[in-house]
Amino acid sequence: MRKRSNKLSLFVLTGCLLTGLFSCTKDLDKQPTNGVTTAIQYETVAGYKQSLATIYGSLVYTPTSTGSNGFLRDYWNMQEYPTDEAVSTWNDDGNVAIYHQLSWSADLPAVAMVYTDMMNTITLANSFIIESADTKIEARGFDQAAADSVKEFRAEARFMRAYAYSVLMDTYGNPPFATDTTLAAGATPKQIDRKDLFNFIESELMDIAGKLPTPGTNEWGRADQGADWALLSRIYLNAKVYTGTARYTDAITYCNKIIESGQYALMSHYSWLFMGDNSQGNKEFILPIVYQNNNEVNWGGTNWLVLGPAGVTELINGLSGSWNEFRFTQSIPKLFPSFDTTIDKRALFYTEGQTLEATTITNQTNGFSSYKFRNINRDGSAITQNNTFGNIADIDFPIFRLPEIYLTYAESVLRGGSGGNVTTALGYINQLRGRAYANDPSSKEGNITAAALTTDFVLDEKAREMYWEAQRRTDLIRYDRLTTDTYLWDWKGGSLAGNAVSSKYNLFPIPTADLLANPNLKNTNY
Repeated sequence: MRKRSNKLSLFVLTGCLLTGLFSCTKDLDKQPTNGVTTAIQYETVAGYKQSLATIYGSLVYTPTSTGSNGFLRDYWNMQEYPTDEAVSTWNDDGNVAIYHQLSWSADLPAVAMVYTDMMNTITLANSFIIESADTKIEARGFDQAAADSVKEFRAEARFMRAYAYSVLMDTYGNPPFATDTTLAAGATPKQIDRKDLFNFIESELMDIAGKLPTPGTNEWGRADQGADWALLSRIYLNAKVYTGTARYTDAITYCNKIIESGQYALMSHYSWLFMGDNSQGNKEFILPIVYQNNNEVNWGGTNWLVLGPAGVTELINGLSGSWNEFRFTQSIPKLFPSFDTTIDKRALFYTEGQTLEATTITNQTNGFSSYKFRNINRDGSAITQNNTFGNIADIDFPIFRLPEIYLTYAESVLRGGSGGNVTTALGYINQLRGRAYANDPSSKEGNITAAALTTDFVLDEKAREMYWEAQRRTDLIRYDRLTTDTYLWDWKGGSLAGNAVSSKYNLFPIPTADLLANPNLKNTNY
């Protein structure tokens, strides 16, 4: 049995990055160009694991030729800047300042980045799935134990493909649909309807669940059944947006599977979750993106979340001084009982020299900032830098963590899903608040009553618990608040007072470059 304390090492990536397999649909039929043939790469289980690490590593590394900043930074920009959770000082990263205005077009460079990142991951996964087919395993003469390992790796590759497609389904709606079959045939991918893509993702996750390691037994940074169930719960929570049909009962079912597995628990201190040693003793993360400062130099991962917040000094963030890039609108700090951690310890706001209101969007001192992500150990000691830059974060980022499951359960119950109840939902929410108020999930401090537990409360609580974790845009869309006048914030739609915009901005368009490259693709409403 593998232990979660074993951390997936991305060091193996140095020998197997498939630099020819990047992103755009016109490149989906490319083969490895680094001189390592498939016959050599896949002659051992270690070679298969190397290539599997490349798939996971595609969330960390992005070939410089794509223009991407790295998946986490690109996705964070897309999920946070169109919302109340962040405004940008700069207008780089592909002109992301347009995100505040909710007025982008298919020509905006930033729009292409997450699309590129995820198509890259899908291409790598498709290639791996082809090379791990039963016929290939048999032809390469693996014994039963080795064959079983490769089949488990294949399930992980399919999970990563499903995750990438879930991101595309959420952000672009109906992307090109490339599978191992289309890749093997060299076919130009056709566009898939959003509802059909939902069904594909669901069927993949259902099929591979029993083929993945049981919860908590895979290496840290690799998918297991818990990650599979977490992704199912996430797509079911948002199913009405994706398909027109609510699936709250199914969301509860998969939340229950995660919780009842007994493998996950809240960490006692909220701040520890976002420090450089957050992989230690952490049973709260269900699946993280792994960052190791001795293995990669990356300005688009958690480095972005440490250095990007405006004003935060190196004595606090554990790296160098702030890039003075992003801040909150006033809406987020106002969700907390105070602007410091004296009451709710999640209120990790940096206020020195910062105003509450971002009256000027490009003024780095307008809007509170945050020191949520810090590259130090939880005991306050420095993280050893094993790289020539001396300024790289070691913080792992949660794709899924247990509080999301608690919040999904509560919202799904309140929206009428069966298989759960309000009493249990209240208990989960109060565990989050006990931890937030007293560093103890069992504490009564901060607890609310059943009468206070509403869907609006859950949305606000998720903002308090998971701000800057790249989920806000999706949440506001589910509540029909991203583009409507139901909820306004500073700079929504490009005005300080905020204004409603066209509902088409609930989705991003497929980039113009791919529309030109693939005649099968088209945008609706753009």
